[in-house]
Formats: sequence, C-alpha cells, structure tokens
Amino acid sequence: MLELLGLVLAVLVVSVVAVVALVRGRGTRSLPARRPQAGVDYRPGTGDDAEVPRDTPKRTVQVLPLPDDASVLPAEVETVDPRTPELDVPEPTAGRLVRLRARLARSQTTLGRGLFALLTRDVLDEDTWEEVEDTLLAADMGVAATTELVGRLRTRVRVGGVRTQAELRTLLREELVAAIGADLDRSLRTLPHADGRPAVVLVVGVNGTGKTTTCGKLARVLVADGRSVVLGAADTFRAAAAEQLQTWGDRVGATVVRGPEGGDPASVAFDAVKQGIQSKVDTVLIDTAGRLHTKTGLMDELGKVKRVIEKHGPVDETLLVLDATTGQNGVVQARVFTQVVEVTGIVLTKLDGTAKGGIVIAVQRELGIPVKLIGLGEGPDDLAPFEAEAFADALLGDEAAL
Repeated sequence: MLELLGLVLAVLVVSVVAVVALVRGRGTRSLPARRPQAGVDYRPGTGDDAEVPRDTPKRTVQVLPLPDDASVLPAEVETVDPRTPELDVPEPTAGRLVRLRARLARSQTTLGRGLFALLTRDVLDEDTWEEVEDTLLAADMGVAATTELVGRLRTRVRVGGVRTQAELRTLLREELVAAIGADLDRSLRTLPHADGRPAVVLVVGVNGTGKTTTCGKLARVLVADGRSVVLGAADTFRAAAAEQLQTWGDRVGATVVRGPEGGDPASVAFDAVKQGIQSKVDTVLIDTAGRLHTKTGLMDELGKVKRVIEKHGPVDETLLVLDATTGQNGVVQARVFTQVVEVTGIVLTKLDGTAKGGIVIAVQRELGIPVKLIGLGEGPDDLAPFEAEAFADALLGDEAAL
C-alpha cells in the first residue's frame, strides 16, 4: 500500500515539473521578425507616433551611491526638466511709429508725393487746386476736411508767395498736423484703479477688421510697457478664435480666459474680468465677435456684453477696430457702433501704405473720437500708439526722395 502511494506521488511530481518546463519554454520562445511593409514610414514621430508630443519634459532617474549600510537599498530620485516655452520680449512702444516711419516713407504711394508734384508747379491755377482736392479725396480724407485743408493751403501759398520745396514741406506738415489733431488725448486707460481693480478694455468692430489680432498685438504693447494682462476670448462664434488668442497670450505670458464654442460671450467676458480681479493684473482685454453694423440683434448682444462687464465696474476703454482700406464705409460703421457702446478710441488696421492715410482725419472729424492705435503691417510689433507729428511725416514721405 505504501509503495503504491509513493508511486502516485512520484508521477505527480514529474507531471508538475513537465508543465512548468513547458510554460517557461513558451514564454521565452521568440516570434519571427516582422518584415517591413512597402510605403510605410517607420521613422520616429510618424504614423501613430506622430500624435505623441515631442516637447514633453524629460524624466530622468538619478541613482544615488550605495550607502555604507548595505541593508539600505539605493534610493531613486526622479527629476523633471522644466521645458517651459520661451516668452517673447516685445520691443518698447515708445517711438515705435517713428521707427516704422522710414518703411512707410519708402512707399511709392505716399500722399506727400502727389501733393508735392502738384504744388511745385510753376502756375497754381484752379485746375491744379482741383487736382489737389482730388488727391486728398482719394486718400479718404472726406469732403469737409478736404475743403477746409485746401482753403487754408491756398491762403497761405497766396500770402507767402512762391516757396521753396523745403518751405512747402513745412507748410504741408503744419496743416496736416493741425487737421490730424495734435492736441487730442490719445492715451490708453490701461492702468489699474486705486482700489486694485484692473482696467478693462473692450475691443469691438465688424467682421474681418482684425480684432483678435489687434487684441494679441495690444497685449504685446502693454507687456512691453510693463503691464500684466488677462485676455478674454469672448468671440465664441468664430472657429479657432479662442485658439488664435491663446497663441498670442502664450507668447507674452498672458492668461487667456475661454468658454465653450458657441457659448455666451457675455459670460466669458464676465469671467475674464473676475479672473483679472483675482489675479490683480493691470489690464483685462476683451475680444468680441465681429458683427455687421446693419445687424440689430448682434449689435444689441454687444450692448449686453458691455452691461455684464460693468457689474464688476465701468469699462475703461472701448476700442473700435476699423479696416483703413474700407475708406468712408468705415466711418459709417463707426457711427453705428458709437450708438450701441461708448467708443473711446479708434484702432486703424491695414494702414501699411499711406495713400489712404486721410481716413485718420475723416474718422476723427466725423465722430469726434481720436485714433489711438494704428496697424502698420503683419508683424507682431507693428501696432503702434498714434502720434500726429510722426504720422504727418509718414504721409509726406521721405524728404530726401521728394
């Protein structure tokens, strides 16, 4: 009986050993090599691997030396390489328009070239003065402003007699500066209030004028002048508008407050100001959706956005962005916006050349609202605080080239 029991146990042991050996053998069996497929790119970062971000922080493990006490296991210390994106350093805004003037002056379409060609004729007859008027009207200066400017020019030229080119340039510059309005208050109210509440700037305008880009560039202007900024992406209807504003904010380290696509823009604007108050920043910029000035419902919605923001306190600046290339139609647009929200300043974009520079005079004359910023190109720092004297020089072009 005992011999039979021993035989059974021996068989069981052999069976267990055989099963274990079989399982281990299967686990170490190598699979056949996979043949490369034609037309497939196997480089890192391609195919399914393309979705893996390549700028994630590197995680490294540092193994410390084994201590004298061999019973203590070596410690593993994990360190993270903080690869934060490098922030842009915007160029200072002081004198930015002066620095850009040389580029504008090289334009072959400057207003000054046309005026000089007419006013340096041997005889300034009625036909010549009509051509001067046509030149100014073509520059979108408007009928009233053109008539007034030409009248003053005729009087001064008649009283002063024939002038040299240098004297004529001085005369034109003085009249243009007077027409532009050197004494207007063009300062931006972007400093925080005495109680610590940030200044709030609302940016409005029709579709396609460049409001979101203007908000991003204005954030750079403020950061360059030492301000801290929160951006509110209240344009919830245009696809990728919030992403575009986020990109601008990331470049200068500004916080961006966003909402769901198609959400309530007034709610986003309210949250942005709330975030600005909590973060104790200097300025909150609110980007709004473009709306046609003829759409009453959309204009009423803009009024709602402003009223909701004012639950935190008054809006300090409402900037209307106008496309300089739209000419007198921009004046019509501006008039409607001023009826819905109290516009405090104009931003003229797409003023790369100065042939249409007269729109500055027309807008200010018709609305009584100063131009505070102008966009002079597509570069990130091509938004400049408006300066009447520097802009008049840009309108007249390079003196040496005349």
